[in-house]
Amino acid sequence: MYVLYCDGNSAECLLFLHFSLGECPKQLLTGLKDFTLFCLCDLIADTMCGRYLGFVLLVWIPQVLNAQSAAPTCPAPSLTGGYLVVEHSAYHHETTLIYACDNKLKPAVEGWWATSICQNGKWSPTPQCIDEKACVPLTIPNGNYVASRDGWYEDKDKIRVRCDEGYEHKDRHATTQCIHGRWSSVPICERSTESCGDPPRIPHAVIIGKVYQEVFAVNSKLQYECQDGYTAERADTKTIICISGNWTEGPTCINTCGTPPMVANGDVVKIIGTYLQYQCADQYERVGPKIVECYSDGTWSEAPTCKAIYCSVDTDELSIKICWSQIYNGW
Repeated sequence: MYVLYCDGNSAECLLFLHFSLGECPKQLLTGLKDFTLFCLCDLIADTMCGRYLGFVLLVWIPQVLNAQSAAPTCPAPSLTGGYLVVEHSAYHHETTLIYACDNKLKPAVEGWWATSICQNGKWSPTPQCIDEKACVPLTIPNGNYVASRDGWYEDKDKIRVRCDEGYEHKDRHATTQCIHGRWSSVPICERSTESCGDPPRIPHAVIIGKVYQEVFAVNSKLQYECQDGYTAERADTKTIICISGNWTEGPTCINTCGTPPMVANGDVVKIIGTYLQYQCADQYERVGPKIVECYSDGTWSEAPTCKAIYCSVDTDELSIKICWSQIYNGW
């Protein structure tokens, strides 16, 4: 497959890439779904073993071209014990090459063929062919092990898996061995019956000093902190502990400012965290702040007042002439 990156203002090709041939590259098409794509098929061989389709992909993405030109290029890779088609001495950033290995060898990744991508001047992963009896690295969910410096493992090599916190080996099986290119009896890390899940969510409090995770090991400790304007009702409950699959009791965060300020002819209509919103009764208007805040020192900010609204009537014309707010001043 050949990929052409062309300038949006002309038909001059700025980049010419080569891929091993097979199916139309769905992953590449998915990654470029926001751009205008043209995929043309060209049958270029007729024999059964050599029949394949070459694809020419025309992509009009000037912005990507500018980014690629800024990134370092990769030198043409070399491969011992395998084959890939190298047509250039250097390749642009994010160029993908596909390779395969000779008989009795295989790529150092899963599958009988593999890809390598140019990333900031280096091929990742490095194209490499290993003995077919060797094993490629394992992926152990919720577990880890010491990685090989070679990036692969020879026949008969053993690895010991260590489970993450809150997980344990199923059936206490912790090791696996490379046998003729395959790992035998891969260990499984399952959630421990002694571990805990999410800590309880407490209103007006957050957990400090620990990032979110789904599972916590037995004896794990977490500390809560109440938001400004609130304090823990009992200081000894600010820290919780995972014991036998359950969390100990957490704190209750109470408002440290106490009862909201009383406003004559007004009421609190909304409470948002440490903020209060007041509203005056009919025939009254607010004077002062609309929002009252509970400070961290346990005091309330200035509260508003509600004053009466007075109207004047022109009795001669029997109609309302003007309405104004009369400030009470000894009336």
